[in-house]
Amino acid sequence: MVITEPDSTQPDRGDGREPEDAAPSPEPGARAAADADAAPGPDGGADAAPGPDAKPDDHERWQRFASGATPSPAAAPPGRLRAAGGLAARAARSEWTLAGLFSALLAVGMTWPLAKDLDDVIPHDTGDPLLLTYILGWVGHALRGDPGGIWDTNSFWPLTDAYLFTDTLLGYAPFALFATGPTSALVVYNVLYIASFALAFLGAYALLRQLGARVAGSAVAAAAFAYAPWKLGQAGHLQVLSCGGIALALAMLARGHGWSLRHGFKPERQRPGWIVAGWLTALWQFSIGAGLGIPFVYLLLGTGVVVGLHWLVLRPRLKWQTIAANGVGGVVFSLGVLWIADRHAVVAREYPEAVRDVDYISWFSPTWQSFIISPEESRLWGAAHEAARADLTWAPEQALLVGFTLAALAVVGLVWSCWTGWQRLWLALGGALVFAIAMGPNFLDHGSWAWLPLYEYAPGWDAIRTPGRLVIYLTLILAVLAAGTLTRFADEADDVAHRARVDKRLKVKAPRRVQALLFLPLVPVLWEGLTVAPYVEVPEAPVDMAALEGPVLFLPSGGGDTKVQYWSTDGFVEVANGVAAFTPDEQAGLRSMAETFPADDAVEALREAGIETVVVLPGSGLDLGIEPFGVEVQRVGDSSVYDLNP
Repeated sequence: MVITEPDSTQPDRGDGREPEDAAPSPEPGARAAADADAAPGPDGGADAAPGPDAKPDDHERWQRFASGATPSPAAAPPGRLRAAGGLAARAARSEWTLAGLFSALLAVGMTWPLAKDLDDVIPHDTGDPLLLTYILGWVGHALRGDPGGIWDTNSFWPLTDAYLFTDTLLGYAPFALFATGPTSALVVYNVLYIASFALAFLGAYALLRQLGARVAGSAVAAAAFAYAPWKLGQAGHLQVLSCGGIALALAMLARGHGWSLRHGFKPERQRPGWIVAGWLTALWQFSIGAGLGIPFVYLLLGTGVVVGLHWLVLRPRLKWQTIAANGVGGVVFSLGVLWIADRHAVVAREYPEAVRDVDYISWFSPTWQSFIISPEESRLWGAAHEAARADLTWAPEQALLVGFTLAALAVVGLVWSCWTGWQRLWLALGGALVFAIAMGPNFLDHGSWAWLPLYEYAPGWDAIRTPGRLVIYLTLILAVLAAGTLTRFADEADDVAHRARVDKRLKVKAPRRVQALLFLPLVPVLWEGLTVAPYVEVPEAPVDMAALEGPVLFLPSGGGDTKVQYWSTDGFVEVANGVAAFTPDEQAGLRSMAETFPADDAVEALREAGIETVVVLPGSGLDLGIEPFGVEVQRVGDSSVYDLNP
């Protein structure tokens, strides 16, 4: 019993034969590689290969002989219903259907028990996750009522363009439409949280298959990318976890151009539709957040320059549809990026306090050891690396372990792989470059050789607060190397089986049980991706948010404002509270005014600022025994509601 794998870069002829453009190779390694690209035979096992003197119909005879099938009389063409049923059956059994189903089930399993408590809990903590839940709720609210007013949120009153104070999650707008209140917004957030892991696996798997890796290598490396240990420390940042679109867009663009790392450029495999889909997916990825989007734009720009120079030198044969697809897709992508970037530029001009200096960024940037230090949320390595994290200035952004299993497979892949020596060299150089840039100002000479030129001269790069998140690209490069290692193992196993065959007319592959062994690295990869972080119950609003008269200020105001923002999805009353990537000066001024509340001077200052209602939450530390003149006070549970203008 043997296993065959269709090449994701080639059309499946469905007859068990090699593609017509595949030339036989006398070398064992090349023959194994070609065997990996053949479509499955009738029995999913050995494929018959006619000898050099065989007649044209000998191939089909040997296929029937190998499978034990007997010729059957020609049947009438199937009707439309039967044809549709056959198409559906083939789709259900296709590699991509199975890969999509597996990615979804794996995501549910790795994040369990979140799937059974979607409306009750939130991953990691009630800080940034509730902020992002609020953003989803605001996007849905604005699109249903006033799409043009999406930029001015109900939080951060009275500031404008507050929607752009952090990553916008605009790409999730279709899902945000289902967020009609606090509970539904929470469900939408949790579903997208689970889906982000599924898309990361599926996107990486599609890219690796397109590059030419075998199924086992692609699956293991995709899991290492989707469930890398560093992601456990980013569990509160949906915009960072949502990196699957990067790999998926690259896979689509490569497929559309008929290019794979293993087989090179094949003019006959150009698919303009995939090119357009790739550009649109890239724009979608950028619209989720500029933190990941800006480096991705520069990656695509750099790739475009390299491809353009390659075309000028070698002049490969391109279809006019391919050029047109790149023109249309590239223009749409560029216009979308410029539109979003222009909106963010307005914020940078209006709020200069949003700009980060080098010292600030250095505080959050990785050190030389960061990429082998695990975040505390790791079930396997968290406790063991506690002492190493103690030396970091901000461990949540600096503990960036890529995974020891992935690293080991990648190191082997540098010297023994299905990729060529030059390809491995370029992958190694790319990984080194990403490593240097990701360290930010903590690299050699304060980043002068890598990060600093980008910070000073590349538009938008100075908006990136945490360069360590570029570990996404380092993880993806290591995944490509790891997939090459396991693919070489699969090729060698097939080559051994082929050389040991009895009937030289047959093309033989390694038994399925041998191929199944190549999936074993999935176990340590997923084990490294397990978390101990809790799923936290979301607190309910202490007051009826929809009944409050805005603008409202909740006290104390600070990091806990994410809960206020989340509560405000019930009616979206204007609130002065808010948490973002920076603290606006005007908001800092309001907080300063309220430090002595409910003293008369604080009440008067807040009145003049335009605040109508103040809600004091439990644990504020304020002297609530003071009864300010001209203010109506109402006790609601453990909270106090002050109407400043009764």
